[in-house]
Parts: sequence; C-alpha cells; structure tokens
Amino acid sequence: MPTANTPASYGSVARAFHWLTALLILANLPLGVIAAEMPFDTAEALARKAQLFSVHKTLGVAIFAVALARILWALTQPRPAPLHPGRRLETFLAETVHWALYLSLVVVPLSGWVHHAAVEGFAPILWPLGQGLPFVPVSDAVAQAAEAVHWVFTKLLFASVALHVLGALKHVFIDRDGTLARMTRGTPSAGTPHRSPAPMLAALALFAAGFGLAWSLSAPAPTETARPAAGAGNWQVETGTLTFAVKQMGAEVQGSLPVWTADITYDPATGTGTVKVAIDTTQVTLGAVTDQAKGADFFATASHPTATFTADISPAGTGRQAKGTLTLRGVETPVTLPFTLTPDGDTATMTGTTTLDRRDFGMGAAYTDESQIGFAVTVQVALTARKAK
Repeated sequence: MPTANTPASYGSVARAFHWLTALLILANLPLGVIAAEMPFDTAEALARKAQLFSVHKTLGVAIFAVALARILWALTQPRPAPLHPGRRLETFLAETVHWALYLSLVVVPLSGWVHHAAVEGFAPILWPLGQGLPFVPVSDAVAQAAEAVHWVFTKLLFASVALHVLGALKHVFIDRDGTLARMTRGTPSAGTPHRSPAPMLAALALFAAGFGLAWSLSAPAPTETARPAAGAGNWQVETGTLTFAVKQMGAEVQGSLPVWTADITYDPATGTGTVKVAIDTTQVTLGAVTDQAKGADFFATASHPTATFTADISPAGTGRQAKGTLTLRGVETPVTLPFTLTPDGDTATMTGTTTLDRRDFGMGAAYTDESQIGFAVTVQVALTARKAK
C-alpha cells in the first residue's frame, strides 16, 4: 500500500488525512452548536457549557494542526487524474470546493483560537501549553474581529462540507463510478493528471469576500472613548481606570467599569476628605462573559444601572484609605479602599486595591461552587486628579 499519491491514485497518507479530518469535523461542528445553545442559568449548567466549549476548542486546535499538515502534504503530492476530465465545469467546481474546504479548516479554528486568546477566562483549551497566542493581545477589538471571522467562515465551512458530501453521493448513486473507492481503498483510475491554479484562485477570491464581510460585521460604530467624567469637589479627575478581577473555572478574568464620575474633596494638609463615586454598570466588560455579567444574577444592569461608593478619606499608616459604603445591585456594604497618593504640584496620582466578596451583594447567588466562579473579587483603582483653581 503506497503512502504517497500517484498520478492515478491517492496514497494511504492522503486517505488517512481525509478521514481523520472528516471525523474531527463531524464531532466538532455539532459540539460547537450545542455548546452555544446551552443555557447557563445555574452553576451546574455553566459548568456543563464550559466543559463542552473546552472540548470544542481543544478539538478545534487539533483540526487546525491536522489541516495544516494535510495542506502541506497535498502541496507536495501529485493530484490523481479526475475520473471525468471531459466535465470541465464539474471538475472546476469540485476542486474549488476542495480548496474552500482546506482554507476553512485553517481559518475557522485559527479565528476561534485568536478569539480565545483575546479574551480571558471561560472554557480553557485542554492542554498544558497555555491559553494565549504570541502577538495576540487581550483586546475587545481583536476578540470582536476574530469572532466575526469565525462566524462568517464557519458558514463557509458548513457549505463546503455539505457540497463535498453531496458531490460524493452523486458519484456513488448517480454516476456509479469509482470516486469513493479511490478514497477508501486507493483504487487507481485512468486519465491524465493536471494542476490548474484556477480553482485555488476562485477559493481565494471567495475567502477575500468572506474577510470583507467579517470586517464589515466587526467594525464598531464610531464612539467617544469612555473615560471618567469630571465631578464636583476641589479635585477634578483627569484620567482613571476602574478594573476588577475574578477567577472563573480556575482562570483569572479581567473586567472593567470604564464610565464613572468621582466627586473628591481633599485637604492635603490633613490628609482627610470625602469622595463619592457614581459608576455606570451598564458599561461593564468581563472577558468573554460580558453579557452574563450584565444579567440579573450578577450586575443586574437593567434594574440597577448605577453603583455608588461614598466614603471618608483619612490617613492610614504610610498611605490613605477611603472608608465608606458601596451600593451595588441595591445592596449597601461597608468597604475600605487603601490607596497611595503621589502629589506633583497641582496634580496627584492615586492607586488603590481592595478585595470584595461577591456574595455580600447577592451576586451569583446560584453559583455556590468557588471552583466555577470565585467568591473574591479584586478591585483596582488608578486615577490622576488636578486641584481645582
């Protein structure tokens, strides 16, 4: 049994690649659809959904590796002669579908992998080599673009697989020729082999159109960059960030609350003052689970679009602290935020970190297993403020 192709037949390596790819596709496409449609309204449901997505992503990486190996092998091998060389249009369409299938098997898992690397948490790839990709930053923009590419080319993959299967059935039941036997047993066929670049170029043109569609779907509407708004008080916030981190399925997920207003009154001579922060929770982001974070189980942004933190500022050791009350989801809880303050003339830079327990605010009450969603939430604040004239 020859391993390499000949001008008349497919070798054992090409046939093994073909059926291994078919098996992986038939397993992974429905797995992805099922995982996407599964609810996640309870801790148990979330765990099942994450497990299915982990398997789906892991199989996707395997498909990517097999597809690359299959394409490299195909480029080094002669392509057996078509069984019906006189049917030029049919041969052209069949080879175009083959190239579209090859390219889809690279683009679909790769775009899914890029999306996974650009967000954080939820359904890790089941391997020990890390979850990121070189040169892929954690970025909402990158994640959105990769998601659009994945969505578009998944449809092209579906179409390519369907046309490939329909073509095989036509050869078996209508033409009654040896096409399937060539791929199952390596049966040789007569004819003159050929290599035409036209089908590959047609597939590339189709892919260029697909990338154009994905670009149009991922392009965000022009908006102003979210930043903290200036508040009352004798110190005005010029720049600042409000971020938080929580562990999900054992991986740390970074979140952000980019829109907020701080009213700061502070006396550098005594180190005392007051602060009131109003936070727009509807703008929260949390990796791949932003929509879930906005839901009723967590931030409940529909019924509680604003959170507030009201506190007194006082010295604490070598730094400062803001000690007061955080109102989130309508629940008031005492919170102390230790912070450092670095003055520079009429400006000052502040950085602070505190840890909250999500259960104190009734967040994720149904998620009682800390290994699925952690109880502790680390909150980090950084800002630069200028003293009002």
